[in-house]
Amino acid sequence: MRCDEVRKTLPLFLYGELSFDEEEQVEMHVDECAGCRDELDREKLLFRSLDQAAAVPGPDLLRECRAGLRQQLAQVQPQQESFWEKIRGGFTIHFHFAPGLAQLAGAAAMLALGFFGARMMPGSFPGAWGGASVIDPATSHVRYVEPTGAGKIQIVVDETRQRTLSGSVDDRDIQRLLLAAAKDPADAGLRVESVDLLKNRPESAEIRSALLYAVQHDPNAGVRLKALDGLKNFADDSDTRKALTQVLLTDDNPGVRTQVIDLLSPHASDAMVGALQELMLKEDNDYIRTRVQKVLHEMNASVDTY
Repeated sequence: MRCDEVRKTLPLFLYGELSFDEEEQVEMHVDECAGCRDELDREKLLFRSLDQAAAVPGPDLLRECRAGLRQQLAQVQPQQESFWEKIRGGFTIHFHFAPGLAQLAGAAAMLALGFFGARMMPGSFPGAWGGASVIDPATSHVRYVEPTGAGKIQIVVDETRQRTLSGSVDDRDIQRLLLAAAKDPADAGLRVESVDLLKNRPESAEIRSALLYAVQHDPNAGVRLKALDGLKNFADDSDTRKALTQVLLTDDNPGVRTQVIDLLSPHASDAMVGALQELMLKEDNDYIRTRVQKVLHEMNASVDTY
């Protein structure tokens, strides 16, 4: 893509309105073009500024709206009282000198409804989602993530409206959103940023599982390489080695295969030798073939299978 084409699509890129292929082209161009990278930073700044802006109606506009509302209400024809209006009327307390038994019963019923309703609301259960500072990744869409320094992370989330959350990767809510963003099928750039932040906390079993999933299933090679970087200290784990061995034989990216070889080579095993020998039968990349031969030689293993 040319610079003028990329700059025209940057707003659509930030709003997630481009197709996967178009996003890939924009990301590749921005990685190589300093001018478009600066333009993207300016667009992000404008993006955040617009999100923070709030339109406050003036007093004249409020008066006009209220006057128009009163005028419209005055033209509404009175309707026959509905069933729900009758119910509401039954629960309304009218202050007379001698309130009837029905009104006292209505007041008691209203108190009971309020008590049991509060007990049954989701926010009354421990660990339930609720409040302005907590987000459910299942009903929210992470737009983009970025580190802000001092160990903090900023996440822009789309709900019914967009808002910005800040916190460290150790915050449970921030971590949940990053894990959800790491599997967003529509935004490869978002997955790269999220996995890049998560890879610094691979000691968490949940995060390590997400990194293994990304290595095995993410269609973007950049995401897979970031995930491999987070798993480099866990190549001695049996589950991790098993997953990486499968990646070595199936991944179509030479860079990914090379990094897997580097991760597995210090952990010699019969399974590792067998995987490298199998790779030699079908590998067409000369550098990787040379690298595999060297590793097999260091393991005192044959290049060929018998």
